Formats: sequence, C-alpha cells, structure tokens
Amino acid sequence: MTIVADGERNPEPDNVLAYPDQALFLGLREAGQEAVMQALWIYEHPVDLEGLRRFQSGFGRGLMARSVEPSPLPFGRHRWVAAPPPAELDIAESGRQRSEFFEWADEQVELPLDPQWGPGWRMSAVRFADGSTAVSLVVSHCIADGVGAFMAAVDAVNGTSRDIKYPQPRSRSRRQAVVGDLRQIARDLPDLGRTIRKAVKVAVQRRGELSHPSASRPALPAAAGTAQLPSTSIFIDVGAWDALAESLGGNSFSLVAAFAGRIAEQLGRTSGSDGAVTLMIPVSEREGLHDTGGNVVSIASVRFDPEGITTDLTGVRTAIRTGLKTAREVPDEVVELLPLLPFVPKRAFGRIVDVAFGFSSDLPVSVSNFGDLPPELNRADGTAAEYFSFRGVDRNVTRESLDRRGGILTVTAGRIAGIISLSVISHQPGAHNSQRGLRELVAQTLAEFGLTGEIV
Repeated sequence: MTIVADGERNPEPDNVLAYPDQALFLGLREAGQEAVMQALWIYEHPVDLEGLRRFQSGFGRGLMARSVEPSPLPFGRHRWVAAPPPAELDIAESGRQRSEFFEWADEQVELPLDPQWGPGWRMSAVRFADGSTAVSLVVSHCIADGVGAFMAAVDAVNGTSRDIKYPQPRSRSRRQAVVGDLRQIARDLPDLGRTIRKAVKVAVQRRGELSHPSASRPALPAAAGTAQLPSTSIFIDVGAWDALAESLGGNSFSLVAAFAGRIAEQLGRTSGSDGAVTLMIPVSEREGLHDTGGNVVSIASVRFDPEGITTDLTGVRTAIRTGLKTAREVPDEVVELLPLLPFVPKRAFGRIVDVAFGFSSDLPVSVSNFGDLPPELNRADGTAAEYFSFRGVDRNVTRESLDRRGGILTVTAGRIAGIISLSVISHQPGAHNSQRGLRELVAQTLAEFGLTGEIV
C-alpha cells in the first residue's frame, strides 16, 4: 500500500485486511467484545484548545481514516474502506475533582466505538475543578496497533499530511464485491493449501490446547455480568529507573519485565508446573511509514523464575533474549493457521483465538514495552503535557469470559520527557478486584524494588 503527501498521485491501495487483522475482528465480533487503546494526557497548565482541534483533525487522516468492510461472502476477505471525518472535539467543563481522573477515563473507554460502522476512534477532554485538563484518545485495536496509533499521533502533532486513498464504503456493488472476493480467494488458494496441511499437523500436536485453551485452575462458580477491570498508572523518574536497572545487572526492558513478573507472582499468575512467570511481549514488525497494516506484531513468549527478581535482573534479561530470538526464528504454528479462520465454524472462533493470542494454562501476562517514545507524543495541543500514559482495555468483557481465561494482567510501559510511564490492568477470578487494591499492590511492588513514583 502506498502513502503519499498531499498533491502527489496515490494509486489505488491494496485494501485487503491481513489475516491477523481479520482474525482479531472476527474473534472479537463473535465474542461480543471490543479491544481498544487509550492515550491520556494531563495538563497542569492551560491547554490550547485550538491545538487539540488541530491534533484531532490531523489524527483523523491516514491509518485512522478507515474502517472495516466485511466481505459479502461468509468465507471472504474483509477490506479497509474510508471512514467519515471525526466528530467535533468533545470538551467538557466540569466541577469534578482531579481524584476522579480514572473514573472519567473509564467513562471515555465505554463510549460507543465500532471498527465497522464507526467511529473507530474518539477524542475528548475535561477540565477538573483544580484547573487541570485531561485529554483522552481511544482507538479501536481493530483499526491499528499501538505503534500505528503512535505514528498517526506524531504525524498529527507535526502537521504531516498522509493521504491513503481508501475506497468509499459500499463503493462496489454486491455483484462486484462477490466476484472480486472470489478472485481474491483464488489468489489465496496456494497459501490456503499449505495452511491446511499445517493445520492437520498442529491439530494433532496441540489438540489439548485447541480443545481446552483456558487456564488449568480449580473451577469457580460461574460469574455473570461485565467484569471490573481495575487500572492504574505509575510515573517514575527515568534516571532513578535506569540507575536501578544497571545496579541489578539489567536494563530498562528487563526491569519492566521484572516489575510485571513480580506483580504476577503476587497475584498467583504463575505456572502450576514450575512456578514460572510467562510474559507475552508484542514485537512490532511494522516496516516504517509505508506499512499500513492494522496489528503488525509477532508475540514473544518469555518465561522466567520470579524468585529474586527484585535484586537480580540477569535471569530475566537472559529469558527476554531467548524469547525474542525464538519469536524471530520459530513462528507460532497456531498463528500461522489464522488464514483458515474465515472457514472455521463460529463456535470455534474463541478457542482458536484464545490459543493464538496466548491465553493458556501458564496464565500469561501481556507486557507492551514501547521503550523511548517520540517527544511529539507528549504534545497533543502543541505544548508538553505534565503527564502522558496509555493502556489497552478490553470492553464488554464478561466475568465468565475472563474467568475462563484465568483472568488478565496487562502492563504497558514507555519513556517520555524524563519519565517512565507504566500502566497496569488486572482482573483475577474469585478476587476482590478494586482500584484501591491494585494501587496498593503496585505501591508494594515499587517498594520491593526500592523505587518511588507517583501512582494515579
């Protein structure tokens, strides 16, 4: 797919969704769930509202100016089509207290989003009683991954114009769509044939996972209703963080992994066989600005013994190297089966997607570490925000679904403006899941590492 600046000719793009993107869309649709990302800025100084509007306008171009149009064929490939411009920026004058920041942020996550019908993303702001301003940007994960969203945000801050000529929705007649999608299937046949042969092999080797991919823990009473997903953000001075990492024989990446691993250990998210912690770490495969895929990542599985990780990072660092090397050299066989997902009965979607995206008896922790972030990300209105954080959130997820998967623990991290920002989301089956409890656990974990930071 080609991206060009305004004024240049842009040829018709290849707008067929990649298999992982279609798998994510279909899996979430079948489960009735949504996966979103949220970026949050806090401004202690007066915010430039016109700057925010310019950011919103710029963000609504390129990767964000699209939605998913399903194929008319039940087994066809879905396509990207143009999305309408975003709605006017929502700016709320409020007497709410700053302590209600995450309550407000959660409310923004719950506002309607839809990668097919739109909007695929939403931006809003609120003024708190103390004069500070919070800004929220929520994006459907079906539209782009974190790196793709960050690239679009940097372009918006810099005023970079990237125009991708996606076709308009329903621009093909039904007959044209059916014929075109049948031709696409014909082009895909060689790959599908190889995938089917691999599927037979994987089905035999991993039949236990595919039949029962959820965590092997004692059964709990069925839990009804939507799950509570407590969330918190932590802001730590980069200098203190790096000094600790070096003193423990590691680096910033391994300290993030150890921090996540220690929280997982305290929550009982360890392997029943050997007590190891398993981290699922997305690794971006995006090939620069011209890559317009949705979720362009591979997943590295990193396992290590959590004992002693608050005083020695060498084991964690070695485990990360091994996990990243394996992810590069040995692709996950179940992920390679995603091209078959359109042909799979809907009742089987959940099992395949659970295995493909890492829900297993090891109770894995999702850890997204973006490292050093572009400074532009901290300037949504053109000026530097005092705080910037981001998180991935599952919407409309039921307690029954989370319990079946063994709960969830997600940690995201990034470094910007001299601060390392970490966000933690957790839900554990049978536990009292609360914001206060999660913050206390995070504070205790920081203390074990000898760190201090601001927890919000």
